[in-house]
Amino acid sequence: METGKVRIVTDSTAFLSAEEIARYDVHVVPLKVIFGTEVYSEGVDITNEEFYRRLARGGMLPTTSQPPVGDFTRLYRELAEAGHPILSLHISSRLSGTVNSAEAAREKLPQAQIEIVDCFTVALRMLIAPAVRAAEGGQSLPQLKASIEKLNACMNAFGMLGTLEHLSRGGRIGVAKALLGTLLRIKPILAFEGGELRVLSRARTSAKAIEYIIELMKKRAGGGSPVHVGVVHTENMESARLLKKEVEACFDCAELKLFELGPVLASHLGPGFFGVGFYSDEEWQPDQY
Repeated sequence: METGKVRIVTDSTAFLSAEEIARYDVHVVPLKVIFGTEVYSEGVDITNEEFYRRLARGGMLPTTSQPPVGDFTRLYRELAEAGHPILSLHISSRLSGTVNSAEAAREKLPQAQIEIVDCFTVALRMLIAPAVRAAEGGQSLPQLKASIEKLNACMNAFGMLGTLEHLSRGGRIGVAKALLGTLLRIKPILAFEGGELRVLSRARTSAKAIEYIIELMKKRAGGGSPVHVGVVHTENMESARLLKKEVEACFDCAELKLFELGPVLASHLGPGFFGVGFYSDEEWQPDQY
């Protein structure tokens, strides 16, 4: 059977809008957000506004869960039976079990052509448009996987937490560090590297954090090459806009978008987070497709 165009599958932590999903023609498998006994599918039956309202009520903090294996199995089978190879791009396996669910589903469909990329990043959405363009350009599944793995290796992500409560309760950072930061009223600046969170520095104000993040970007982005940038936040539009303004002033941006992260990442980062994901054309050559 002649195979069709490679189809792109991702998960809801890419937090694509309905318009983007339709435009890119990608398939999104939702992760779960859990408040006590209530389970919601991210991007399906809970909005950002509803999530933050629930969070503001206090009480038990939300937890999250990877998609069931069956959700991937059904989607993979549908695409494979239509003759499509599949590239499945997902949030870091060190932050979520989503990749494990995808791999378990692939094992159930040995005849299907499926490649899974553990993206080792929280800047997942920035990989989607390049993957779609490469697929539309006719890249084979092995070529496309190699292209996205190269791009993934160029991705950088930094941010400042607004609160330590969510990460510390979720076991993502040590309780001692959380207490130290709370007592000193200092917020950690994090890097998302190798699929994990790492504390780089601490700042007393958002303005200082923005200065630090801009300096990090200058070191990482290379010598004047255009950069692709996503500025993100969790219910902290003010700081995100200030960061976006500084990025515009300091860099030649081939792409610059600002958006609010979805409930799954917000469950772990807490409200008040802002940060940036980016890569430069100096390292990544988009003309390969």
